Amino acid sequence: MKNKILLGITIFLSILLIGVVEIKKKDHSFFNKEKTIKVKTKEEQIEELKIEDYIIGVIAGEMPASFETEALKAQAVASRSYAMYKILHNENNNYDVLSDITHQVYLTEDEMKEKWGDQYHYYLNKITEAVKDTEKEVMYYNDEIIEAFYFSMSNGATEDSKSVFEEDLPYIKAVSSTWDNESLNNFLVTTTFSKEEFCAKLKLAECQTITIDNINYSASHRINYLTINNQTYKGTEIRSLLNLRSTDFSFDINEKNILVTTKGYGHGVGMSQYGANGMAKDGYDYKQILNYYYKDITINKMV
Repeated sequence: MKNKILLGITIFLSILLIGVVEIKKKDHSFFNKEKTIKVKTKEEQIEELKIEDYIIGVIAGEMPASFETEALKAQAVASRSYAMYKILHNENNNYDVLSDITHQVYLTEDEMKEKWGDQYHYYLNKITEAVKDTEKEVMYYNDEIIEAFYFSMSNGATEDSKSVFEEDLPYIKAVSSTWDNESLNNFLVTTTFSKEEFCAKLKLAECQTITIDNINYSASHRINYLTINNQTYKGTEIRSLLNLRSTDFSFDINEKNILVTTKGYGHGVGMSQYGANGMAKDGYDYKQILNYYYKDITINKMV
Protein backbone atom coordinates (compact mmCIF):
# COMPACT_ATOMS: atom_id res chain seq x y z
CA MET A 1 0.00 0.00 0.00
CA LYS A 2 2.83 2.39 0.90
CA ASN A 3 4.49 1.70 -2.45
CA LYS A 4 1.24 2.49 -4.29
CA ILE A 5 0.85 5.74 -2.38
CA LEU A 6 4.46 6.71 -3.12
CA LEU A 7 3.99 5.80 -6.79
CA GLY A 8 0.86 7.94 -6.94
CA ILE A 9 2.63 10.92 -5.36
CA THR A 10 5.57 10.50 -7.75
CA ILE A 11 3.26 10.46 -10.79
CA PHE A 12 1.37 13.52 -9.52
CA LEU A 13 4.58 15.47 -8.92
CA SER A 14 5.87 14.45 -12.35
CA ILE A 15 2.72 15.75 -14.03
CA LEU A 16 2.95 18.97 -12.01
CA LEU A 17 6.62 19.41 -12.96
CA ILE A 18 5.84 18.79 -16.64
CA GLY A 19 3.18 21.49 -16.43
CA VAL A 20 5.60 23.98 -14.91
CA VAL A 21 8.26 23.17 -17.51
CA GLU A 22 5.67 23.51 -20.27
CA ILE A 23 4.57 26.93 -19.01
CA LYS A 24 8.18 28.09 -18.87
CA LYS A 25 8.78 26.65 -22.33
CA LYS A 26 5.82 28.59 -23.68
CA ASP A 27 7.13 31.81 -22.13
CA HIS A 28 10.48 31.33 -23.88
CA SER A 29 9.00 30.02 -27.14
CA PHE A 30 6.96 33.10 -27.92
CA PHE A 31 8.34 33.43 -31.41
CA ASN A 32 7.34 29.94 -32.42
CA LYS A 33 3.72 31.02 -32.40
CA GLU A 34 3.97 34.79 -32.97
CA LYS A 35 6.54 36.21 -35.35
CA THR A 36 5.12 39.67 -35.94
CA ILE A 37 4.85 43.00 -34.19
CA LYS A 38 2.00 45.50 -34.45
CA VAL A 39 3.28 49.00 -35.15
CA LYS A 40 1.15 52.13 -34.92
CA THR A 41 2.42 54.57 -37.54
CA LYS A 42 2.48 58.37 -37.61
CA GLU A 43 -0.62 58.15 -39.80
CA GLU A 44 -2.46 56.32 -36.99
CA GLN A 45 -2.42 53.09 -39.03
CA ILE A 46 -1.66 49.67 -37.50
CA GLU A 47 0.88 47.66 -39.49
CA GLU A 48 1.75 44.06 -38.67
CA LEU A 49 5.39 43.40 -39.55
CA LYS A 50 7.81 40.52 -39.29
CA ILE A 51 10.11 41.24 -36.37
CA GLU A 52 13.33 41.09 -38.38
CA ASP A 53 11.90 43.43 -41.03
CA TYR A 54 10.81 45.78 -38.27
CA ILE A 55 14.33 45.79 -36.78
CA ILE A 56 15.80 46.80 -40.16
CA GLY A 57 13.46 49.81 -40.23
CA VAL A 58 14.30 50.69 -36.62
CA ILE A 59 18.06 50.68 -37.17
CA ALA A 60 17.49 52.88 -40.24
CA GLY A 61 15.60 55.34 -38.05
CA GLU A 62 17.63 55.13 -34.86
CA MET A 63 21.33 54.80 -35.80
CA PRO A 64 23.43 56.38 -38.56
CA ALA A 65 23.88 53.71 -41.25
CA SER A 66 27.47 54.92 -41.68
CA PHE A 67 28.34 53.48 -38.25
CA GLU A 68 30.60 50.46 -37.85
CA THR A 69 29.03 47.07 -38.52
CA GLU A 70 29.55 45.86 -34.94
CA ALA A 71 27.73 48.94 -33.65
CA LEU A 72 24.84 48.19 -36.02
CA LYS A 73 24.73 44.62 -34.72
CA ALA A 74 24.64 45.89 -31.13
CA GLN A 75 21.77 48.18 -32.11
CA ALA A 76 19.93 45.26 -33.72
CA VAL A 77 20.07 43.20 -30.52
CA ALA A 78 19.13 46.19 -28.34
CA SER A 79 16.19 47.15 -30.58
CA ARG A 80 14.98 43.56 -30.85
CA SER A 81 15.18 43.17 -27.05
CA TYR A 82 13.26 46.41 -26.52
CA ALA A 83 10.60 45.38 -29.06
CA MET A 84 10.19 41.94 -27.50
CA TYR A 85 9.93 43.47 -24.04
CA LYS A 86 7.12 45.73 -25.27
CA ILE A 87 5.31 42.79 -26.88
CA LEU A 88 5.56 40.65 -23.75
CA HIS A 89 4.43 43.49 -21.48
CA ASN A 90 1.80 44.89 -23.82
CA GLU A 91 -1.31 46.32 -22.16
CA ASN A 92 -2.77 47.60 -25.45
CA ASN A 93 -4.43 45.03 -27.67
CA ASN A 94 -4.41 47.28 -30.74
CA TYR A 95 -0.66 47.69 -31.16
CA ASP A 96 2.67 46.81 -29.52
CA VAL A 97 4.80 49.88 -30.29
CA LEU A 98 4.61 53.35 -31.78
CA SER A 99 6.81 54.17 -34.78
CA ASP A 100 8.22 57.39 -33.27
CA ILE A 101 10.59 58.33 -30.44
CA THR A 102 7.97 57.33 -27.86
CA HIS A 103 9.24 53.79 -28.42
CA GLN A 104 11.56 53.31 -31.41
CA VAL A 105 11.72 55.28 -34.64
CA TYR A 106 10.78 53.03 -37.55
CA LEU A 107 11.36 54.01 -41.18
CA THR A 108 9.46 52.57 -44.12
CA GLU A 109 11.14 51.67 -47.41
CA ASP A 110 10.09 55.01 -48.94
CA GLU A 111 11.43 56.92 -45.93
CA MET A 112 14.76 55.09 -46.19
CA LYS A 113 15.01 55.96 -49.88
CA GLU A 114 14.32 59.59 -49.08
CA LYS A 115 16.87 59.61 -46.27
CA TRP A 116 19.72 57.85 -48.09
CA GLY A 117 19.12 58.77 -51.74
CA ASP A 118 21.72 57.18 -54.02
CA GLN A 119 23.18 55.22 -51.09
CA TYR A 120 19.88 53.48 -50.34
CA HIS A 121 20.88 50.02 -51.57
CA TYR A 122 24.31 50.17 -49.93
CA TYR A 123 23.00 51.16 -46.51
CA LEU A 124 19.99 48.83 -46.69
CA ASN A 125 22.27 45.87 -47.45
CA LYS A 126 24.64 46.88 -44.66
CA ILE A 127 21.85 47.07 -42.08
CA THR A 128 20.17 43.90 -43.36
CA GLU A 129 23.41 41.96 -42.92
CA ALA A 130 23.76 43.25 -39.35
CA VAL A 131 20.21 42.08 -38.59
CA LYS A 132 20.77 38.67 -40.22
CA ASP A 133 24.02 38.15 -38.33
CA THR A 134 22.16 38.65 -35.02
CA GLU A 135 18.87 37.03 -36.06
CA LYS A 136 16.52 36.39 -33.10
CA GLU A 137 19.19 37.39 -30.58
CA VAL A 138 17.98 39.26 -27.50
CA MET A 139 19.38 40.15 -24.09
CA TYR A 140 18.22 38.40 -20.93
CA TYR A 141 18.59 39.21 -17.26
CA ASN A 142 17.59 36.39 -14.91
CA ASP A 143 15.98 34.60 -17.87
CA GLU A 144 13.77 37.60 -18.70
CA ILE A 145 14.13 39.77 -21.81
CA ILE A 146 15.35 43.20 -20.75
CA GLU A 147 13.93 46.64 -21.42
CA ALA A 148 16.94 47.67 -23.47
CA PHE A 149 17.00 51.46 -23.33
CA TYR A 150 19.54 53.24 -25.51
CA PHE A 151 20.29 56.80 -26.62
CA SER A 152 22.46 58.80 -29.00
CA MET A 153 25.51 60.26 -27.21
CA SER A 154 26.55 60.49 -23.57
CA ASN A 155 28.35 63.30 -21.77
CA GLY A 156 31.21 60.90 -21.09
CA ALA A 157 29.19 58.56 -18.88
CA THR A 158 25.82 56.84 -18.94
CA GLU A 159 23.13 57.27 -16.28
CA ASP A 160 21.32 54.98 -13.84
CA SER A 161 17.82 54.12 -15.02
CA LYS A 162 16.38 55.23 -11.68
CA SER A 163 17.66 58.79 -12.11
CA VAL A 164 15.71 59.27 -15.34
CA PHE A 165 12.79 56.84 -15.39
CA GLU A 166 12.42 56.33 -11.61
CA GLU A 167 12.75 52.61 -12.32
CA ASP A 168 15.70 50.79 -10.78
CA LEU A 169 16.69 48.33 -13.51
CA PRO A 170 19.58 46.18 -12.17
CA TYR A 171 21.03 45.69 -15.65
CA ILE A 172 21.29 49.43 -16.41
CA LYS A 173 23.83 51.21 -14.22
CA ALA A 174 26.01 54.25 -14.88
CA VAL A 175 29.27 53.45 -16.68
CA SER A 176 32.06 55.54 -18.15
CA SER A 177 31.73 56.14 -21.91
CA THR A 178 34.95 57.88 -22.90
CA TRP A 179 34.25 57.31 -26.59
CA ASP A 180 31.71 60.13 -26.24
CA ASN A 181 33.82 63.29 -26.11
CA GLU A 182 34.51 66.65 -27.74
CA SER A 183 35.96 64.97 -30.84
CA LEU A 184 32.36 64.22 -31.91
CA ASN A 185 30.27 66.70 -33.83
CA ASN A 186 27.66 68.39 -31.65
CA PHE A 187 29.01 66.94 -28.41
CA LEU A 188 28.80 70.51 -27.07
CA VAL A 189 25.83 72.57 -28.25
CA THR A 190 24.85 76.06 -27.07
CA THR A 191 21.27 77.32 -27.37
CA THR A 192 20.46 81.01 -26.87
CA PHE A 193 17.20 82.18 -25.26
CA SER A 194 16.03 85.73 -24.72
CA LYS A 195 15.09 86.39 -21.10
CA GLU A 196 11.46 86.72 -22.11
CA GLU A 197 11.50 83.42 -24.00
CA PHE A 198 13.34 81.67 -21.17
CA CYS A 199 10.85 82.87 -18.55
CA ALA A 200 7.85 82.05 -20.72
CA LYS A 201 9.00 78.49 -21.32
CA LEU A 202 9.64 77.95 -17.60
CA LYS A 203 6.47 79.84 -16.58
CA LEU A 204 8.41 82.27 -14.38
CA ALA A 205 6.41 85.29 -13.25
CA GLU A 206 9.44 87.41 -12.28
CA CYS A 207 11.93 87.88 -15.10
CA GLN A 208 13.90 91.04 -14.31
CA THR A 209 16.64 89.00 -12.69
CA ILE A 210 17.46 85.34 -13.30
CA THR A 211 18.89 83.52 -10.29
CA ILE A 212 19.99 79.90 -10.60
CA ASP A 213 21.16 77.99 -7.52
CA ASN A 214 20.85 74.77 -5.49
CA ILE A 215 22.04 72.70 -8.45
CA ASN A 216 22.14 68.99 -7.57
CA TYR A 217 24.10 66.65 -9.85
CA SER A 218 23.94 62.91 -10.39
CA ALA A 219 27.09 60.79 -10.31
CA SER A 220 27.39 61.23 -14.09
CA HIS A 221 27.21 65.05 -13.78
CA ARG A 222 23.69 65.35 -15.10
CA ILE A 223 21.38 67.71 -13.24
CA ASN A 224 18.91 66.03 -10.89
CA TYR A 225 17.25 69.28 -9.86
CA LEU A 226 17.94 73.00 -9.48
CA THR A 227 16.24 76.21 -8.40
CA ILE A 228 15.50 79.11 -10.76
CA ASN A 229 14.05 82.27 -9.19
CA ASN A 230 12.98 80.27 -6.11
CA GLN A 231 11.18 77.66 -8.21
CA THR A 232 12.54 74.10 -8.15
CA TYR A 233 12.72 71.98 -11.31
CA LYS A 234 13.94 68.50 -12.14
CA GLY A 235 16.73 68.38 -14.70
CA THR A 236 14.53 66.25 -16.95
CA GLU A 237 11.80 68.88 -16.66
CA ILE A 238 14.15 71.70 -17.74
CA ARG A 239 15.35 69.58 -20.64
CA SER A 240 11.77 69.05 -21.80
CA LEU A 241 10.60 72.64 -21.32
CA LEU A 242 13.62 74.14 -23.11
CA ASN A 243 13.94 71.28 -25.63
CA LEU A 244 17.58 70.67 -24.66
CA ARG A 245 19.74 67.84 -25.98
CA SER A 246 20.58 66.42 -22.55
CA THR A 247 20.37 67.02 -18.79
CA ASP A 248 24.08 67.88 -18.59
CA PHE A 249 23.67 71.62 -19.11
CA SER A 250 25.15 74.86 -17.85
CA PHE A 251 24.04 78.50 -18.01
CA ASP A 252 25.68 81.74 -19.10
CA ILE A 253 23.50 84.76 -18.31
CA ASN A 254 24.06 88.24 -19.73
CA GLU A 255 21.91 91.38 -19.84
CA LYS A 256 19.65 90.18 -22.67
CA ASN A 257 20.05 86.44 -23.10
CA ILE A 258 20.53 83.12 -21.36
CA LEU A 259 22.94 80.75 -23.10
CA VAL A 260 22.47 77.05 -22.26
CA THR A 261 25.27 74.64 -23.20
CA THR A 262 24.63 70.89 -23.25
CA LYS A 263 26.95 67.90 -23.39
CA GLY A 264 25.86 64.80 -25.28
CA TYR A 265 22.43 63.96 -26.64
CA GLY A 266 19.65 61.86 -25.15
CA HIS A 267 18.41 60.61 -21.78
CA GLY A 268 21.67 58.82 -21.01
CA VAL A 269 20.17 55.46 -19.99
CA GLY A 270 21.56 52.21 -21.42
CA MET A 271 23.73 51.98 -24.52
CA SER A 272 25.26 55.08 -26.02
CA GLN A 273 25.07 54.69 -29.80
CA TYR A 274 28.09 56.90 -30.45
CA GLY A 275 29.88 55.11 -27.64
CA ALA A 276 29.06 51.78 -29.30
CA ASN A 277 30.48 53.08 -32.57
CA GLY A 278 33.64 54.22 -30.78
CA MET A 279 34.03 50.80 -29.19
CA ALA A 280 33.53 49.13 -32.57
CA LYS A 281 36.27 51.32 -34.05
CA ASP A 282 38.53 50.16 -31.22
CA GLY A 283 37.95 46.52 -32.16
CA TYR A 284 35.19 45.47 -29.77
CA ASP A 285 32.52 43.17 -31.19
CA TYR A 286 28.79 43.66 -30.64
CA LYS A 287 28.54 41.23 -27.72
CA GLN A 288 31.37 43.02 -25.91
CA ILE A 289 29.65 46.34 -26.55
CA LEU A 290 26.34 45.10 -25.17
CA ASN A 291 27.95 43.49 -22.12
CA TYR A 292 29.67 46.79 -21.39
CA TYR A 293 26.56 48.97 -21.41
CA TYR A 294 24.15 46.38 -19.93
CA LYS A 295 25.23 44.60 -16.76
CA ASP A 296 25.03 40.87 -15.98
CA ILE A 297 23.08 40.06 -19.13
CA THR A 298 23.22 37.07 -21.44
CA ILE A 299 22.70 37.18 -25.21
CA ASN A 300 20.77 34.25 -26.64
CA LYS A 301 18.58 33.42 -29.58
CA MET A 302 14.87 33.15 -28.92
CA VAL A 303 13.79 29.54 -29.48
